[in-house]
Amino acid sequence: MGVIRKTQSIDLLLSEFSRNSAAISVTDLTKRLEPKINKSTIYRTLERLEDDGVLHSFLGKSGIKWYAQCHSCTKETHVDSHPHFQCLDCGKVDCLNINVQIPNIANREVVASQVLIQGKCEDCTN
Repeated sequence: MGVIRKTQSIDLLLSEFSRNSAAISVTDLTKRLEPKINKSTIYRTLERLEDDGVLHSFLGKSGIKWYAQCHSCTKETHVDSHPHFQCLDCGKVDCLNINVQIPNIANREVVASQVLIQGKCEDCTN
């Protein structure tokens, strides 16, 4: 599909991600933006931004989809495959800048994987 033009909904969504480097759940995005954008437009725009390599998504501990900004992705290739950390106390989710090696699996072709590490964040351990 792809983002063809800048729209108010794209600007509003991207401004949410520019305020904070942490990932944001789709639930939080709809709560923040629903007075300005309807829920179906939010979901559709998130999908378009992911298709264009602007955002990437993953599932959090409750099966809720989370989104974060991509850094080196394009419309053709998502290269932002990295683990995420979710705090079990405050719920904050961060992208981790570490490498996790996905092993080769006999008789299988891995095309995608998600690694979610859970624990306590720096704010909740103090």
